[in-house]
Amino acid sequence: MLTTTHLDRLIADIEDEIRRVIAAAEDERTTELYTMVRYHLGLDRAGDRGKRMRPLLGLLAYQSIAGEHQRALPGAAAVELGHNFSLVHDDIEDRDIERRHRAALWTIYGVPQAINTGDTLFTLSRMALHRLTQLGFSDARVLALMRLYDETCLALCEGQFIDIWTSEHDMAMSVEDYFDMIGRKTAALIAGSVQAGAMLATEDGAVIDAFRRFGWALGLAFQLNDDVLGIWGDERSTGKESTDIAKHKKTLPVLYALERAGHDDRVALLAIVREPRPDPAQVAQAREIMERLGAQDYTRSRARAYRDEAMAQLERAGVVDGEALERLRLIVVSAIDA
Repeated sequence: MLTTTHLDRLIADIEDEIRRVIAAAEDERTTELYTMVRYHLGLDRAGDRGKRMRPLLGLLAYQSIAGEHQRALPGAAAVELGHNFSLVHDDIEDRDIERRHRAALWTIYGVPQAINTGDTLFTLSRMALHRLTQLGFSDARVLALMRLYDETCLALCEGQFIDIWTSEHDMAMSVEDYFDMIGRKTAALIAGSVQAGAMLATEDGAVIDAFRRFGWALGLAFQLNDDVLGIWGDERSTGKESTDIAKHKKTLPVLYALERAGHDDRVALLAIVREPRPDPAQVAQAREIMERLGAQDYTRSRARAYRDEAMAQLERAGVVDGEALERLRLIVVSAIDA
C-alpha cells in the first residue's frame, strides 16, 4: 500500500541533492551566507521544512515516464531552490514575519542580507541545472530546460508585480484579471516544474503537453486553496497567520463577494479592504460578509474543479510507472484540501 513514506524517501533524495549544490559553492568565508540559505530551506534542523511539492511533482513526472528518478534530481533541486528564492523575497515584500512555523529569514538577518540570500538561492538553482550535463543529458536538452526555467521565473515576477501593484493601489480587478495574475504567479511555476520533469524523460510533445496541462490546473487549484487558507486558515497547520484581508490582498473570495454584494455589504467590505490597518473586529466582519455571500464556498468549488481537471490531464498523459502515477495522485489530494 502506498504511504507518505515513499514520498519522504524522494524528498530525502532531493534534499541531499540540494546539499550537494550548496556544498560545491560554499567556502570558509561564505559560511554565514550558506547558514542563511540552510535556515530558510529548513536544512539546519529536523521537522517542518515545507512539503517540497514542486520538486516532487517534477521528479514524479520524470519517474512516471522513465521508471527511475535519480537522473532528474538536479532538476528537482533547481525547482526547489528557485521556488525558495521567491519565498524569501515574498516574505520581505509582504512583511510576513513567519515562514513554516518560525521566524522569516529577514526578521533575523535583516532585509539586505535576506535579499542577497534570495539572490543566492536563485543562482544556486541555475547551478543545479548544470549538473544535468554531467549526468549525460545533452546540451540541447539542458538549454531547453533553462529556457523554460527563465520563462517561468519571468512569469512569476510578473504575477508578483500585479499582486503587489493592485494591493498598493485602489484598482478594480476583475475575476478574469485575477486568474491571469495567479496563472503567472503560481500556476506557471507548478506547470513548469512538471513540464521540466517530462522534458527530461521524453521528447514526445503530446506527453509533455499533457503533463504541463496537469501542472497548470493543479497550480490554479493550489492558489485557490491558498486563497481560502489566507482568510480562513488555521495558523497551526499553515505555519503563518491568515492575513490576506489585513494586507489588502485582492484574492478570489474578495473579488467574488464584491461582484455579488448589495450596496450596504459592498460599502462595508470596501471600507475594510481599504482600511490601512483593519482591526480584528473589522477582519471578522469582512469574513462574515464573504461567507454570507458564498465566497468561501465558491472558491472551494473552483479549487476542486481545477483539482479534478488536473487529475483528468494526468490520466491522459500515459505513463510507464504506475507507482509514480499513484504518488502524483497522492500529492494532488493532500495538497488541495478545499
